Amino acid sequence: MKKSTWKKHHKWFGLIFAFFIILFGASGIILNHRQLFSDYQISRKWLPDAYRYKSWNNGLLRGTLSCPPGICQEDSAVLLFGNAGIFLTDHDATTFNDFNRGFPHGVDWRNIRGIAITPQGDLFAAAQFGLYRYSKKAGWQAVRLPLQKGEKLSDITTHGDTLIVVGRSCLYYATSPYRHFSPIILQAPEEYNGKVSLFRTIWLLHSGELFGTAGKLVMDTLAVILIILSVSGIFYWFLPKYIRRMKQTGRSATTSIALLKTSLSWHDKIGRTTIVLTLFIALTGWCLRPPVLLALVYGRIPAIPFTQLDSPNAWNDKLRMLRYDEKQNDWLLATSEGFYSLKSFQSTPVKISKTPPVSVMGINVLKQDKQGNWLTGSFSGMYVWNRHLGNITDFFTGKTAPETAGPPFGNHAITGYSSDFDGKLCIAEYEKGSGFASMPANMETLPMSLWNFAQEIHTGRIYTVLGKGTLVFIFFAGLGVLWSLITGYIIRRRKS
Repeated sequence: MKKSTWKKHHKWFGLIFAFFIILFGASGIILNHRQLFSDYQISRKWLPDAYRYKSWNNGLLRGTLSCPPGICQEDSAVLLFGNAGIFLTDHDATTFNDFNRGFPHGVDWRNIRGIAITPQGDLFAAAQFGLYRYSKKAGWQAVRLPLQKGEKLSDITTHGDTLIVVGRSCLYYATSPYRHFSPIILQAPEEYNGKVSLFRTIWLLHSGELFGTAGKLVMDTLAVILIILSVSGIFYWFLPKYIRRMKQTGRSATTSIALLKTSLSWHDKIGRTTIVLTLFIALTGWCLRPPVLLALVYGRIPAIPFTQLDSPNAWNDKLRMLRYDEKQNDWLLATSEGFYSLKSFQSTPVKISKTPPVSVMGINVLKQDKQGNWLTGSFSGMYVWNRHLGNITDFFTGKTAPETAGPPFGNHAITGYSSDFDGKLCIAEYEKGSGFASMPANMETLPMSLWNFAQEIHTGRIYTVLGKGTLVFIFFAGLGVLWSLITGYIIRRRKS
């Protein structure tokens, strides 16, 4: 290929994707430091219409808890929870009132994974970043847990007078008066071989988190470098035209010429020096979205020594939900590796062979009905699971469930479920929501956390004008960014 052709490719691919590279870099820095930005949020009225809450969609409703008289209010009530906090309603779902007093300000702190009430009437909520206890006088108050560094919570449940909080890697339990929680690291299952998810390895490589804070700071620096390359490239394209216009009008262009030379010098030196690292960050990011994601998601590799994934805990970042099966008299544990059965927390978890399909996005509903069947909901759909007979059927069609989950999104992307409303079926889907009750108009523009907003930008989902094309936006944008970097390096190598 001629040098002029390489230059044209670098110029036009660079200009087209410079805007996206700048947004990738800025949003990536925010994603790398979630708790630093958790107090900040943005109203959904400033976002595309698809981001507004409608009929309890977009994760606004994850689940509910029926609250006996005297705990939440004088009459019996229902607490509805999801990614925007907790709301108080009644069993007829006629009114909805804010029930978030005491939580930190930012909505990111109010991403509620579950609520539980003890036999003594103590009310607890597991938010993503911590456990809270409700007091009528002070509202929600933080409860200290002996969490591992960076561990998030994923669920909460009770059995008898024992309260169990599910972290992503450990369980934490306490009995009345629920002031001191003890951690439990579950035993490794028999099939455990120490290998970890290939997808998660690439994910943590892309963010730098695989190597802790130092790794994240390196990736932050690379993000800044990509932003500098994009801005300096735009200057190099724009300034010559501006300089010519200045000269034609008789004005001095000395400052602009100096800026042009400086911009080109920095663009050249930084680009050549960091080419391996910038290609690395672009390539790993490209792998984290469909269709490349689908080729990696089930891959397993040995953990890289001395990294975040090199853990003695076989359940590191794998735990999702925990329930006690009253019919089978065992614990049912949902993980990123499948479902497991435990007779006690000291016993070895046994993997259950025949289980409902669960999306790679994770499980959102795990509830036992009066007949002892389990309702399981994820972005792959809703299924009815009879553990005793081994039967699994589609909740909506009654047909036998497929053996594998299939694509990340099924016909029904389930985000929540409730059986606490009188005579009303409440199944919430990600896009459609639920028609169990009218959603108050003031909830439509409840804020989105800055971190989640950055995530929507970083994954390309914010470009809703593309429709379903957002699923493959990163695939094409990633190729464009990679080609911009490669052609730029070829041009400078030939010149040197």
